[in-house]
Amino acid sequence: MPPARPTLRTGIEEVDPRHALDVPRLEACLRAELEEFEGILDVRQFVGGQSNPTYLLSDGTRSWVLRRKPPGKLVSSAHATDREFRVLSALAGTDVPVPRVRFYCDDEAVIGTEFYVMDRVEGRILVDQTLPDWTPTERRALYDSQLDVLAALHRVDFQAVGLDDYGKPGNYFARQVHVWSKQYTASQAEPDERCASMERLMEWLPENIPADETTTIVHGDFGLNNLMLHPTEPRIAAALDWELSTLGHPFADVTYHLSARLFPTSPFQDFDEAGLRAAGLPTQDEYVAGYCARTGRDGISDLDWYLAFHLFRTAGIMFGIAGRAKAGTANSDQARSLGASAVPLADRALEFARALGA
Repeated sequence: MPPARPTLRTGIEEVDPRHALDVPRLEACLRAELEEFEGILDVRQFVGGQSNPTYLLSDGTRSWVLRRKPPGKLVSSAHATDREFRVLSALAGTDVPVPRVRFYCDDEAVIGTEFYVMDRVEGRILVDQTLPDWTPTERRALYDSQLDVLAALHRVDFQAVGLDDYGKPGNYFARQVHVWSKQYTASQAEPDERCASMERLMEWLPENIPADETTTIVHGDFGLNNLMLHPTEPRIAAALDWELSTLGHPFADVTYHLSARLFPTSPFQDFDEAGLRAAGLPTQDEYVAGYCARTGRDGISDLDWYLAFHLFRTAGIMFGIAGRAKAGTANSDQARSLGASAVPLADRALEFARALGA
């Protein structure tokens, strides 16, 4: 019997008591920072994310979105709301659709952690990337739009928009393997929690990195769940959740979606290539070709290494979520079920690595 697919909720609800805000202090801050703020502050919370708690703010007439670091003890490199704010500010005015950011607050006395506020972009967040109930024409249009946005991001001159020090050019994958190895290790409190597949990948991946040092801005989490869709049309209205963005290799973003198709619980597992084409969903080869056509590349060599890396990376993220769920700091009740996917993801990554000689 195949593993159950975790159900991710999206939407807006009352604020989780674990992430409650000091509303009067926040309202005073908003009045000082937003000239147009009037009325009485109402705060609700978006559900579905696993990282930085996100809130809908309203004064009865207008609305904004607040992103904050979660409360509690955190991994030092995680939940970088300041980096999100910086990259969103830099991308304003480029061909990459992003929300307009309004201000950043590093005064933890306001709501207990650092946060930033941005304009709300109206639209839809979709979790199932096979887009059930859509027509083949609509699916093709949305994936074309996704690739348009990704190609636009990778064409941005990061030096011209002031992000030349946003990351370290070169050695991106070596640094990424180190980061997620460190997170995995930190999440394993007991020796008997160690994962054999992760341990082997931590040795093999850095020794077999493809020799390509292309550097662009990378989003780091470029799935449909982090893209705001137009309310009615099959196109992207805004790219969200830039917490993992940095300067890095563009193939990391390209293969992010392709690796997600390989998850044991992915709905893409229900499709063969003929089924994908009939449904209007790009095959792996078509997705790569579409990206390369938009960016002037001939193709992506070493694709299997990049897929092994991404599955490893996602496993590292899930191990981190599992560790935070155990510690009581995870951002949703879905954290435990997501954390349970860590080992199968690591095992799948090792399958790709073994095909390459690991």
